[in-house]
Amino acid sequence: MAARGGRRFSVLVRAAGGDRGSFTAELAAGLPALLLFLLAGLTAVNAVATQASCLHAAREAALAAARGADGSAEGGRAAPPGAAVSVSVDGDRAQATVRAPVRMLGGRLPRITVVATAVAAVEPGAHEGSW
Repeated sequence: MAARGGRRFSVLVRAAGGDRGSFTAELAAGLPALLLFLLAGLTAVNAVATQASCLHAAREAALAAARGADGSAEGGRAAPPGAAVSVSVDGDRAQATVRAPVRMLGGRLPRITVVATAVAAVEPGAHEGSW
């Protein structure tokens, strides 16, 4: 407080740069959320790519089984690493299912399993030893 002419008054002085450090605090609070969204996005892209590979492998396995060949071997060649291929022929249908784990980016997080199934019509005479 200062006195001038017998009056007292207070002066409120705002320091230049009084908001200093607020950007740093906001960045420190928001950066983990941003990294979490980035991690989730990259994991989703990885899951979609693995799903496409599983679908391709399932189609290859079903077509091979429909022709009378070993569908599991054909599907295993096209499947992503760590995938399980199962093929069944029931009457006039060959069905192949491919399951593959998708590792989430981040190490200790649980894995996601993607599944793809394909069906093909068995070709006439395919299972009579013509191949």
